[in-house]
Amino acid sequence: MILLRSTLFQILFYVLNLVLMILFSPVLLLPRKWGWWVVPLWSKALQLLMRLVAGIKVELRGRENLPPGGFIAAMKHQSAWETVALIPLFSSPTFILKRELRWIPIFGWYTAKYRQIAINRGKRSEALAAMMLSAKQAIAEGRQILIFPEGTRRPAGAEPKYKFGIAHLYRDLKCPVVPIAHNAGLYWPRSSWRVYPGTVIVEILPQIEPGLPADVFQTRIVADIETASDRLLEEARQAATPSPVLEQADKLRQARETGTELNK
Repeated sequence: MILLRSTLFQILFYVLNLVLMILFSPVLLLPRKWGWWVVPLWSKALQLLMRLVAGIKVELRGRENLPPGGFIAAMKHQSAWETVALIPLFSSPTFILKRELRWIPIFGWYTAKYRQIAINRGKRSEALAAMMLSAKQAIAEGRQILIFPEGTRRPAGAEPKYKFGIAHLYRDLKCPVVPIAHNAGLYWPRSSWRVYPGTVIVEILPQIEPGLPADVFQTRIVADIETASDRLLEEARQAATPSPVLEQADKLRQARETGTELNK
């Protein structure tokens, strides 16, 4: 049953994505601020599909921790879910994403239109300088910079691997950073065709004010996000039908604690 439901969801997810991007494409000719409404609408349409077909619901906590104006949102990255579902939380967000996404037909046009920050990861020093320039402009305009500090999706329960880029942004932009934890990897695991019904819990944590030394901030952001994410994994265990991904998450967490490698 899960395999059939997942297959239906995956097919509809990509079909709906394509249909919406084509349907909304005339907004690409409008000024950016006039056409932005299609992006949160796109997100909500896909979340409706997730709920109706895959059985994935959402519980949001801590929305009051989102400050007005420009800030950095540092999000746990376990799934494709958070790249879609968290967008409506922000008034004018910009993702930091790899340059190659700009080359995807139609989708890439939207990332350019709405001024998402694309970086060339093959040229590290140049990419960092260009990213910082674009990020400073975004903060000055009161926009929100959305970043996944680990850089790539990590399985639920896996050892965290945070890059130091988030600390560079924090130090140079001198703006608040809002950590965001969740347990979406239990329901839409990375590199998996299967999706599982359940409630994704999102927790927006208290902001970290500017001014900390970069190394102190780095330790703080990892501790804040990982402590909350681990707690949300435990909370998911209390569901009427816990996600089967919890078993793998437990193995990964045990491997973290014992310092052993686990073939995933």
